[in-house]
Amino acid sequence: MPITKSENGAAVWTHRTPKARIVMWVGWLLLVALFIFCWQVMTEGTIWFFVYDAPRQAADIGSRMFPPKWSYMDELWWPLWDTINIATLGTLLAVIMAVPVAFLAARNTTPSTKFVRPVALFIIVASRSINALIWGLLLVAIIGPGVFAGIIAIALRSIGFIAKLLYEAIEEIDETQIEAINATGASAMQRLDYGITPQITPAFAGITLFRWDINIRESTVLGLVGAGGLGLKLQASINVLAWGQVTTIFIVILATVLVSEWVSAKVRHSLI
Repeated sequence: MPITKSENGAAVWTHRTPKARIVMWVGWLLLVALFIFCWQVMTEGTIWFFVYDAPRQAADIGSRMFPPKWSYMDELWWPLWDTINIATLGTLLAVIMAVPVAFLAARNTTPSTKFVRPVALFIIVASRSINALIWGLLLVAIIGPGVFAGIIAIALRSIGFIAKLLYEAIEEIDETQIEAINATGASAMQRLDYGITPQITPAFAGITLFRWDINIRESTVLGLVGAGGLGLKLQASINVLAWGQVTTIFIVILATVLVSEWVSAKVRHSLI
């Protein structure tokens, strides 16, 4: 802490020096100015009449959403099954592609830190940078609407997430175990089987289940862009202003997410 002198020459402890306090206040002023500038840029095209009227519109739509139309449930079972399949198959496909990418990205397992690792890291960043809905839009335009486009969209989005967390787990392994296996004259595959895989298996299981849980949420809305699942029914109900059906779909989505949370937690607890 800085020390200043009082009028009688005694040492006084202060949290910051006068110069540091001035710098801090200038920083706060610049931050406020930046916030105001960004706010003006973002709200430049806002029609404030609609903003002021939003509470009334929200109350009107909310009153139309109750009671839920429970008879609509008969049409949701198959889309719900599609949604679960999109999340599950997309996650499995992502795991198949993400595992080799993770090993190529980890410093202690990549064959080349100058050439191969940057390519693997680029794949991870590219996958994580594009939202699943964007992948869905692109794939629906390329291969057409349907569940298959949703599966591929979930897989492409999940590769970066799984590979990033997995390669970090690979880099954090205990190298002394690898050295001990090397001392026995083990091959590269034996080092992988007996030295690396046992150490990263708990992390791998947790990462996969966590991503599957996230994909359940993302797959519920992929239908909004034509990629199958509950999102198709949600979009159709909103288009015809069937708000009772929308409420039923929301309840189904919430229940699905809660069940996936419970299943994910139970499986992680049993495996890790």
